[in-house]
Amino acid sequence: MSELRLNPFTLGTFAPADAERYGYDRDAQAVGIVHFGIGAFHRAHQAWYTDRAMQAGDRDWAIVGVSLRSGEVAHQMNPQERLYTVTERSGEGAKTRIIGAVKDVLVAPYEPEEVIAALAAPSTRIASFTITEKGYCRAKDGSLDPALAGEESVYHFLAAGLRRRHDAALPGLTLMSCDNLAENGKQLAGLMRAYLQQHDPALLGWFEAECTCPSTMVDRIVPATTPLDRDEVAEALDGLRDEAAVMTEPFSQWVIEDRFANGRPAWDKVGAELVTDVRPYETAKLRMLNGAHSMLAYVGLAQGHTYVHEAVADPAIRALAERLMRDEAAPTIEAAPGQDLAAYAEALIERFANPALNHRLIQIAMDGSQKIPQRWLETLAANQREGRECPAILSGVGSWIRHLRGANGPVDDPRAGELAELAARADCVAALFGEGGAMASEWSPSAADVAAIEAAL
Repeated sequence: MSELRLNPFTLGTFAPADAERYGYDRDAQAVGIVHFGIGAFHRAHQAWYTDRAMQAGDRDWAIVGVSLRSGEVAHQMNPQERLYTVTERSGEGAKTRIIGAVKDVLVAPYEPEEVIAALAAPSTRIASFTITEKGYCRAKDGSLDPALAGEESVYHFLAAGLRRRHDAALPGLTLMSCDNLAENGKQLAGLMRAYLQQHDPALLGWFEAECTCPSTMVDRIVPATTPLDRDEVAEALDGLRDEAAVMTEPFSQWVIEDRFANGRPAWDKVGAELVTDVRPYETAKLRMLNGAHSMLAYVGLAQGHTYVHEAVADPAIRALAERLMRDEAAPTIEAAPGQDLAAYAEALIERFANPALNHRLIQIAMDGSQKIPQRWLETLAANQREGRECPAILSGVGSWIRHLRGANGPVDDPRAGELAELAARADCVAALFGEGGAMASEWSPSAADVAAIEAAL
């Protein structure tokens, strides 16, 4: 395959003239957003929305992406002057768009001053985050863990950037979490306050008066990109290589609490929903989509499947996914007006079955300790209070314990060592979920629950 890389010059010289692309002057756009966690999901979701908002005429919202640890994305994007492609795949084919919204990519450990300066720049109005659940440095009870929230954490950079804005008499920022945390805006605000209380208490009053932390719900399936995916994109671009290419599904959803400190892009003009209360959408996504995804991952791996569409094509596993969404998760959700949870479940099954995505189950299985509380344990607790059973989720719990025991290979989880020891015990359910257990929550497993989990094991 060609080694000619996508960049502004090659785009104008070699790419097909009819390739779908941004149409604004990238160099003329001021940076309006600093985004932490510029991985595949952000590039296929928030940056994709921002690119189209600028295309529609809302300018000066270019993005500076920040990697908190790895330099991989910077190595992919910076040689391409931050151009990249988003390819939507379905059974009907593929559609590729060239995205121009990202203006720079910084690697925080190597460029800390540049990250802080970007946050403090007068044009910056939003700091956003897709840093995964573990990036919020929470202790087991959800509070800030000072041992984790050090100088490499997002809080260190935010506090320094906000301090400079305060001292320069600049407006505050909107801090916008786009991660799968219940009430993610509220959680981020509380964690940021806790960090400032420890490190810069004099800034607390200004932060609370000048900054906002709206909650959001984000939804788009974005598998990890493979070398074959990059070859496919190169073919679509007449030989141009895009090392930062992302693959996704045609569906996307973004529900945002309309509470911004200093303006926002016209995301609502390109499909985002601005609402006063995100919670019904967020809860449905966490408990139905994410809950079913985790169940498909652990049960699917246990049955020898590799991809989501393979797992959902297995009649027994599909029945579990449908039961989890319709009978276990949906009854615990207070739907917003017009929010049809039955239709949502049906649409999710169709999305999971998309054979063109090749979404790997092992990718979804990562960081289970950070995901399971909001995806499964809250649903289990809500049903327990109403006297309802959750056989589908309990099957997933059993398969997760099996995963912790190494049945699917090395476990990628920040608590892998601790949880593997507990999972190996004869009383593993009590050690993990009982009173004082490592994953203890409002749900207390009954004798019947323990028996169901052990049967799944």
